[in-house]
Amino acid sequence: METENHTEVSEFLLLGLSDDPKLQPLLYGVFLSLYLFTMLGNLLIILAISSDSHLHTPMYFFLANLSLVDICFTSTTIPKMLVNIQAQSKNISYIECLIQVYFFMVFAGMDNFLLTVMAYDRYAAICQPLYYTVIMNPHFCGVLVIMSWLIILWDSLIHILLMRRLTFCTGTEIPHFFCELAQILKVACSDTLINIIFLYVATALLVVFPLTGILFSYSQIISSLMRRSSAKGKYKAFSTCGSHLTVVSLFYGTGLGVYLNSAVTHSPLQNSVASVMYTVVTPMLNPFIYSLRNKDVKGALRKLLNPKASCL
Repeated sequence: METENHTEVSEFLLLGLSDDPKLQPLLYGVFLSLYLFTMLGNLLIILAISSDSHLHTPMYFFLANLSLVDICFTSTTIPKMLVNIQAQSKNISYIECLIQVYFFMVFAGMDNFLLTVMAYDRYAAICQPLYYTVIMNPHFCGVLVIMSWLIILWDSLIHILLMRRLTFCTGTEIPHFFCELAQILKVACSDTLINIIFLYVATALLVVFPLTGILFSYSQIISSLMRRSSAKGKYKAFSTCGSHLTVVSLFYGTGLGVYLNSAVTHSPLQNSVASVMYTVVTPMLNPFIYSLRNKDVKGALRKLLNPKASCL
């Protein structure tokens, strides 16, 4: 089979979720609705936290950053999918594909890092309450976020530079609704060993270690709560972790589901459907989880949506 290098391959074909023309309007409506709900929910969280001085704390600073990242995360994949459905096209240019891979990895990685620093914040608040304001000072919180951005930006850039080495066959089809690195490596026409090795190393360092940090933080939190005699104090302390634990379970649970599904089955459709939970549903649910389980956020949202009532 004749192959061409990346300077000659101008576009790929995204196979999407279905080839059935009758399903395209339904898919368009569903994903447009999910995207708008995601944008609205996360934007409201950011505005509520920004407008309420009572929420200018480390926990809500990280939550606002998480909402911003979730907006960008979803915007990396869904708009292009909607454009292709509307235009009845499956094409994505080589450059667009590289950009989509890069920013998808950046924002997925930032979700991972922010959930980790949020777990550390809860650990400091519950296990070191007397030193909490000293430990989680504004400067340190800013450094944590900036360092997370720098690490994931450089990691994603290395993936792209390694991807630029690959050659692809003319008319390459990607069995997904967006350009996902693992799927691209499968359809490359050249040796991908270096790419795969770096992918596994980066996953171990930037996913397994943060997840271990989250598990360690919560093991310390549970141990600290078990030593407390007051049942009311236990409930109040653990309730502040409930929303974060739910989001962590949803994020890593759906991500693990995508990985296990791709390892067990070779069905592109099943892999794509599993990815919808990870890339679309989870960012949409995050603001609802935090707003429904958190009195402070609900209060701030009421003030934001009905400022006159809050002044009465």
